[in-house]
Amino acid sequence: QVQLVESGGGLVHPGGSMKLSCAASGDTFAITTLAWFRRAPGKQRELVASSSIVGLTSYADFVNDRFTVSRDDAKNAVYLQMNNLKPEDKAVYYCTAETNFGRGYWGQGTQVTVSS
Repeated sequence: QVQLVESGGGLVHPGGSMKLSCAASGDTFAITTLAWFRRAPGKQRELVASSSIVGLTSYADFVNDRFTVSRDDAKNAVYLQMNNLKPEDKAVYYCTAETNFGRGYWGQGTQVTVSS
């Protein structure tokens, strides 16, 4: 099993920046893709960004070059640097991990609020 714990959420003003972190533990040797999802109030959960085990990254269209996903496999961590945040980025952000034994795992989520 893999356990994921997010941190770094909170309140930020529009145009501001925030960095989310996710620490993985347990069977981390089996992790392949690490990703960030979010769920905004009244909306469905959506993929924000992902990072494959070989370092390929992908982003949702709404990111529009504002966010950067990175991972440090030595520390079993994945990060999401978010810049130029907008009110519509307000959501609960979840870290996820896929494993090479076919299971996926989710963190408990961290709230990001963008408001003046």
